[in-house]
Amino acid sequence: MRIGNLFAGIDVPATGERFEELLKHRNLVIERIVSSAAVTPTEYVQPQDEWVAMIQGDAMLEVAGTPVELHAGDYLFLPAGTPHTVRRVSQGALWLAVHLH
Repeated sequence: MRIGNLFAGIDVPATGERFEELLKHRNLVIERIVSSAAVTPTEYVQPQDEWVAMIQGDAMLEVAGTPVELHAGDYLFLPAGTPHTVRRVSQGALWLAVHLH
């Protein structure tokens, strides 16, 4: 049994984002992501499906050329091969990402 807390030990990085693997089991990986408001927009095109939820904070992404606003409580499914970029994010934003390999 493994018990944790999404809000425990949140240290916001000075710049960029911090990724922490919470669980890896078979073809599933769950990550906690903590964002600084100082992010450099980087396009991701991943070979796996990804489901992401905004736990706290806000972000503006570009998904396959379309702007997408996420607020606390919102979630988004990104099929494998979908280009996506974080354009803007609030300081201390907390995400939960689920990757299906």
